[in-house]
Parts: sequence; structure tokens; C-alpha cells
Amino acid sequence: MTRYRHLLQQVRNLGRYTTDEQAERALTAVLAVLGSQLTGDERCDLAAALPDRARTFFATQIPLPTPVTAPAFVEAVAHNLNTSLTAARWDTSSVLTALTDLSDGHLADRILAQLPRGYALLFGRADLTAAA
Repeated sequence: MTRYRHLLQQVRNLGRYTTDEQAERALTAVLAVLGSQLTGDERCDLAAALPDRARTFFATQIPLPTPVTAPAFVEAVAHNLNTSLTAARWDTSSVLTALTDLSDGHLADRILAQLPRGYALLFGRADLTAAA
């Protein structure tokens, strides 16, 4: 099984999609939006971890000066997929959780540190903050 096929199967299983086409549609849309959010070493390291075919969707995006909030990220995915916010949240979480499994946990931690607060749940993680 190719690395891309393995990633696609992870997305399909996590998202409970009935076809590869549904999983690939979600994967493509989320990677495109994520590509506009990350910069620096995290962007390079995630690109290196992605299979070639998935890397194309991610790496061709020009990063924004500052990343958007998690709700705005989901809205962008909803717009790209022409779907509801609820469906886009599901798609986003399915793909980002698969990406966490694809790379080591430290890369996901670094990505989350670069993004605004609120993304952890989209990556399948608890959104914990230290007590003041």
C-alpha cells in the first residue's frame, strides 16, 4: 500500500466515509486550507511527512501573514467543499487527526503551538490550558 493510500484510508476510517472519493475530497480541502496557515519549520516538516500526492495540495498554498482562528479555518473548509459548518468540522477533524497519526506527536504539538488557541479539538486532542 502506498503512503498516500494509507493516509487516505486513515481519513476514510476516521471520517467514516463510504468511498475513497469522499475521503479524498475532505483531505484535499483541509490540506489546502492548512497550507495557508503554517509557516517555518512546521510547514517544512509537515510537507516532508506527507506523501507526494498530498504534499501538492498543501505546499502550493501561500501562507497568510497570520493564521486564522479555528472557526474561520472550518468556515474556509466549508466554503471549499460547499457544505455545512457541521460537515466541515467533521471533515477537518478527520483529516487533522489522520495527519497527527502520520507524523510524530511532537510535530503535531509544534503545529498546534503555531496556530491560535482552539485548534486542538480539530486535531483530536483535548484543549487544555494551564491554570493562571
